[in-house]
Amino acid sequence: MTSKINRREFLIQTGVMTLGLGVVRASQAFAAPLVVSEVPPRKRPNFLFIMADDHAAHAISTYGSRINKTSNIDRIAMGGARLDHCFCTNAICTPSRAAIMTGQYGHINGVRGWENIDSRRPIQTQKLLQAAGYATGMIGKWHLGRGGNSDPQGFDYWEVMPGQGVYDDPKFYTAAGEKQYPGYATDVTTDLALNWLKEGRDKDKPFYLCVHHKAPHRNWVPSAKYQHLYEDVEIPLPETFDDDYAGRPAAAAAKMRVTRDLTLTDTKGAKPPEGLTEKERRNWFYQTYIKDYLRCVQSVDDSVGHLLDYLEESGLAQDTVVVYTSDQGFFLGDHDWFDKRFFYEETVKMPFLVRYPREIQAGSVRQQFLANVDFAPTILDYAGVTVPPEMQGISGRAMLRGQTPRDWQTTFYYRYWVNGDEHNTAAHYGVRSDTHKLIYFYCKTLGVQGATELNPPVTPYWELYDLRNDPHEMHNIYADAANAEVIGVLKAELSRLQKKYNDEPQH
Repeated sequence: MTSKINRREFLIQTGVMTLGLGVVRASQAFAAPLVVSEVPPRKRPNFLFIMADDHAAHAISTYGSRINKTSNIDRIAMGGARLDHCFCTNAICTPSRAAIMTGQYGHINGVRGWENIDSRRPIQTQKLLQAAGYATGMIGKWHLGRGGNSDPQGFDYWEVMPGQGVYDDPKFYTAAGEKQYPGYATDVTTDLALNWLKEGRDKDKPFYLCVHHKAPHRNWVPSAKYQHLYEDVEIPLPETFDDDYAGRPAAAAAKMRVTRDLTLTDTKGAKPPEGLTEKERRNWFYQTYIKDYLRCVQSVDDSVGHLLDYLEESGLAQDTVVVYTSDQGFFLGDHDWFDKRFFYEETVKMPFLVRYPREIQAGSVRQQFLANVDFAPTILDYAGVTVPPEMQGISGRAMLRGQTPRDWQTTFYYRYWVNGDEHNTAAHYGVRSDTHKLIYFYCKTLGVQGATELNPPVTPYWELYDLRNDPHEMHNIYADAANAEVIGVLKAELSRLQKKYNDEPQH
């Protein structure tokens, strides 16, 4: 399959434009000094940072979901901005959370796979805000280690789940010890957040509150309230459900197929009925998986509604930056997969909805690139706190208010480190432009925590996708000689980004 593109058009779209004696890159804004606002202390905004776990953008109705409605999450987009190209630098939970908090890629902050965060590191959003006079809180899923130097630091108040946590009657850990709460994890997290907002915080200070839900992480246990939601509904199959993985050895080797790799725990002990055709059997697995996933999402949507209602009823809405995101995307039966990890659109794309009535136009949509390493600089910019030079991201504040710098980033660098592991996903890295994506599967463990050898093994190789003509990334066109020039430009950009972020290529 051939991808033809005018050279000038391609160079402009990828952010690399030849001019006269040299090359000017649109993404040079990364290296420019960050200009942060000077906001008087009494005018600094509050922050409500809501993050779900594994909530894909295509399971949010403001992103055009075909399979569910999220009326409360949509309220944030209606009152603010929706980002259509927000990306995760490493699509698994722990590294993404570390990148969000530090504004750094995993090879810089020390969390490439399942390593614990070193909470003594000073370059963390909450620490900088706390030092600047913010009341800080963290409630819900931490997933960056527990005990000693991995417990949350920089928060005035924190209650976090151990590890993945559980859905029913969850345990939480605090600086003072362990607590267990009756009820459903999403509801408990919401109640704790509301209690802190109403009674626990210092109301003479602006606040920064992180509300991190366990849901809708595997194994997708819905609340009693929503156990029968979608019971009589047939959820439409994804367009790519019958993918045969042709030309993509790493995809073929992955062990996360809905129709093969779900466990009895995932299906709550249920098995497909006898006598089904193969098509019916495959659909049974999909319906069983996706309905429980969406039922968990529904509770998260309720939670967002309660939090937004409180801000509005208490008169805080105008002065609060509200963010809704997830630690990465998720495969919702796309390519017959659950889970994440791959540098494919369904999982690298993070939902990012933000509302701040004093600056962000209601109902706006932004197509510019933003990465999870950009979250911390953006929050600090709104707070009037100087962004440390150690942070590798850039502030999206001007972009969000419709004043995108001319040299805004137009390419994005991704790296997934955990070769093998339970899902047999090959380690890889790559670069994405507006129009194309180039991925190198290097398939090495490199001493990363949690990494194993692939079984079956995969020989290192490249993938190339034309995202305009193949948005679902079904056709690897790397071997087509007609794409040599596109590949050359993308490889040069990949090398530039690796040097910029102080990452090392694999050969």
